[in-house]
Amino acid sequence: MAEDWADDVKKYAANADDAAIAGLLKSYQLVMSNADSRYVALSDPDERATVKANFLKKKLGLTEGDDVLDAALDEVAQAMQADRTKSRLTVYYLLAEKFGKLDALK
Repeated sequence: MAEDWADDVKKYAANADDAAIAGLLKSYQLVMSNADSRYVALSDPDERATVKANFLKKKLGLTEGDDVLDAALDEVAQAMQADRTKSRLTVYYLLAEKFGKLDALK
């Protein structure tokens, strides 16, 4: 299954960092094993708030304003709009990449 998640990330980031993907998989193994939590509903304001608070601010340590973080979420949502189901792992990877924080995932 890990290979499938890595392939999904590489649909959007062809040269994705395998160590960063592995780090995400290790950190979010339980989340990714649960069908209800492995995908992110970027159109849901509550889900966006959770990603912003728990991943962007807490995990990545970002201190940017909510407007900057919301714009990044919008950008990732736009990039992944063709996917009905947006993998949490891919969303998190793309956000970390956008902010230059891939090392924080390893």
